[in-house]
Amino acid sequence: MEDLNDLGLTDVNDGCSCCGHASEVSTPDATRSTAPVHTDYLVSGMTCSHCVASVTEEVSALEGVESVSVDLVASGASCVRINSAEALDVSLVRTAIEEAGYELAGPNG
Repeated sequence: MEDLNDLGLTDVNDGCSCCGHASEVSTPDATRSTAPVHTDYLVSGMTCSHCVASVTEEVSALEGVESVSVDLVASGASCVRINSAEALDVSLVRTAIEEAGYELAGPNG
């Protein structure tokens, strides 16, 4: 049998983390949500990859936006999905889309 090295660790809990006392288990703050918000918007007037890049650039500049993806529909309203740390003010989203040269047709779903 091999000799084991004692690391000097001691058990301070009455059991493992799944069956120890609840006060000893660290839990995240329930009042603070860490899940991103996913919001879809319909945008009219987009016809190509340049349109997608323009909208993505303007919307990405909004505070709290983590990512933007676009499902381009050249002959109709394209779906712009915004992932953000918290819900965004629709008027700010509208302004960003209009600055890119397009029109917010409405929220999607």
